[in-house]
Amino acid sequence: VKVRLELKILADAGLLGLPNAGKSTFITNISAARPKIAPYPFTTLRPNLGVMLDDGDYDHRLVVADIPGLIEGAHAGAGLGHQFLKHIERTRFLVHILSIEDINPDAPWAGFELINEELALFAPDLKERRQIEVVNKIDLAEPEILEALRARAKADGREVYFISALTGEGVEDIKQTLIAMLHLGPQYFPEDTLTDQPERMICAEL
Repeated sequence: VKVRLELKILADAGLLGLPNAGKSTFITNISAARPKIAPYPFTTLRPNLGVMLDDGDYDHRLVVADIPGLIEGAHAGAGLGHQFLKHIERTRFLVHILSIEDINPDAPWAGFELINEELALFAPDLKERRQIEVVNKIDLAEPEILEALRARAKADGREVYFISALTGEGVEDIKQTLIAMLHLGPQYFPEDTLTDQPERMICAEL
């Protein structure tokens, strides 16, 4: 008899996006996690866990998983997509990070939509999971371009956070949103992602 076991990271929030979006820099900003960071795609090859505390209170903590970057075709296994996508299934909500370097002004949200399509093709319910959309690396953008993107997000009815994980600009707003979402409790999350507190405690200690 052969038994196959699959490890799926358990976390409250999963960071996802295209390669080199700045997810690892973001997790170092909000937690004590220290993943490898480098200016090239696929620096992260396995999920990293970080624990974000609510004002230093260990009784109110949020476990965040930095999921390696996804590419087009990930649902079919491209770029180790299957290995990465399976970890997203056990997250309560998602922080979807898009580098401003990957934005085409004519279709600024195409990067979000590409990854969302990969989620839907891998597991249809993932596309419906609660997301926070984030445009990162705004320190690299000209002010007029950034202002135009903010206006476009408002016009399109999208709640998009604009941040620089490197400098910390805008990160505090996301932290407060994550804490608020955590405090909303089980009714806010898909039932299949909920677990007993002891299992969450194990992950929090990793």
